[in-house]
Amino acid sequence: MKIGELAKRTGLNASRIRFYETEGLLGTVERGANGYRRYPPEAVALLGIVTSAQRAGFTLDQIRYLMPAGSQGWKHDELAARLREKVTEIDVLQEQLAQNKAQLLAVIDGIENRPDGIACSDNKQRMFDLLRPEEGKAGQAD
Repeated sequence: MKIGELAKRTGLNASRIRFYETEGLLGTVERGANGYRRYPPEAVALLGIVTSAQRAGFTLDQIRYLMPAGSQGWKHDELAARLREKVTEIDVLQEQLAQNKAQLLAVIDGIENRPDGIACSDNKQRMFDLLRPEEGKAGQAD
């Protein structure tokens, strides 16, 4: 298929497809007598894998390393190990994001529910204290 059809099927623009080709993520792409690229039907699936892997946080180098090498197919054990590693990375990131979210919500609450009669500068210090890492709060009296 030509690049226009591949772009339509994948939702990627032609320049992105050419970029992935240049990066070696699509294998060898044949050219017709007129010089036009002719992509095999499996290019749709390969591009789907590439874009899904990027959304999951894999770099192009990581994706290139994990893609099936020609007719040899996938390196199943290695692929599974790398995918498990990425799941662990995502778990850590989710935990960090949850902590960040909780901290921001606490600050929002502190701003919106400022105690009556407290000076703005004192409330500012309260907010700074909320943002200080837990280890910095150790040993402080309330």
